[in-house]
Amino acid sequence: MSRRTDRPARTEAARPQGTGSPAARRPAARGRLVAGVLATLACLGVQMAPASGAGPDAGPSRGAAVPDFYRPPASLPAADGALVRTEPLPLALSLPGLDGKPLPGTATRLMYKSTDSGGRPVAVTGAYLEPSAAWRGGGPRPLVALAPGTMGQGDQCAASLGLEHPVVLDGQTVSVGYEDVAVYRLLASGVAVVVTDYVGLGATDRLHTYVNRLDGGRALLDAVRAARSLPGASVTSGSRVGLYGYSEGGGASAAAAELQPSHAPEIELAGTYSGAPPADLAEVMKGVDGSALAGALGWSFNGFLQSDPRLRPIADARLNATGKAALADLATRCVGDAILAYAFEESTAWTNGGESVTEIVAEEPELRATLDAQRIGTLKPAGPVRLATGVQDDIVPHAQARRLAVDWCRKGAAVTYEAVDLPDLGDGLLTNHLVPLITDQGAAVSWLTDRLSGKATTSNCWTMPFQR
Repeated sequence: MSRRTDRPARTEAARPQGTGSPAARRPAARGRLVAGVLATLACLGVQMAPASGAGPDAGPSRGAAVPDFYRPPASLPAADGALVRTEPLPLALSLPGLDGKPLPGTATRLMYKSTDSGGRPVAVTGAYLEPSAAWRGGGPRPLVALAPGTMGQGDQCAASLGLEHPVVLDGQTVSVGYEDVAVYRLLASGVAVVVTDYVGLGATDRLHTYVNRLDGGRALLDAVRAARSLPGASVTSGSRVGLYGYSEGGGASAAAAELQPSHAPEIELAGTYSGAPPADLAEVMKGVDGSALAGALGWSFNGFLQSDPRLRPIADARLNATGKAALADLATRCVGDAILAYAFEESTAWTNGGESVTEIVAEEPELRATLDAQRIGTLKPAGPVRLATGVQDDIVPHAQARRLAVDWCRKGAAVTYEAVDLPDLGDGLLTNHLVPLITDQGAAVSWLTDRLSGKATTSNCWTMPFQR
């Protein structure tokens, strides 16, 4: 359960303003967060780029240049996963190999067709990476479809752009391609990787539908189809396929494992890694509200308003001018600059009556129905799944992620559940959410490559009642 679920909601005016109050702590906490981010970047040798001169309302990419490749055409192919266009993608980290092949491999930028949660055709962008390393696990070279964690909602935040520009600091955008590490680990094992940018992230015709399980799951499965049809790719229809994702990506990989039998029955899944999945958005909203990742509330609202315009009157009626301005601003931001701008803000400041977003959801049947429809765990996943979650995670709460594992076990799924047990590293600071990503990544990649090698796995569902 989130740290905030049992406290009464109070308006900012009603909060005591002593040194122990959330309002009093927020500037100091934000200052420590900013100092930590800048110190980390300094250690990495990153220098701030000059500002672009674009204001905060400088369009969906905050003035950042998004290549014309990301503009969808007027019409799309009929088949999901069909390629729309491709072009070479230069990797920021590329070294010459002894055999003349670049390390860790070569990359191709993709645009392919998918279908969104409303049944509409949509262009999705991403990248395919062909490793230089040989695959030694037997059979054809396998493929992993990687669903990125939270990148933001501006077009400039797409993970495929992060492979080319891992760190962007231009005065408006703070973007870090942190998923590149997982990509390179898989490439080093000889595994081909296809990365999806999700619906609306990168492709410039709509907003990213953040944490929408149908959009995310379908986009990930259709990325597999696109990779298999790419001329020159070494993966084939006989290649084993795995799914990988953490946080937003963990939700997308989990949703894709559930959707595979109905959406892509021809794709057989050898294994799925789902880390810290936001399976129950009602609980995740409680964890995010007032945390370092408070901006994710805006991305969620924006995404569901994009998917279902019938929710617009509710937003218009319940959000005040501050809240509406925050949603418009966050639609252009990446996760880094959103943290610096909105860390520790509480949704009570965004509403007309001082209610939290959680309270509004409870009062509005249509919003409750929307979140209920996003629940992951109502279907049995295809193939074995490794689900990992930090026991101290208070952003994407541990309890709701563990509940997903229990739900799947009850449906007879083969689940390897891993409770990443670390000390409490700070309330609402993102550390309890991000550190398990780092500490568990090696084990996650190893588990997935074992599945791609054809090795059997065992489920620990029978011990679930005794695990944290």
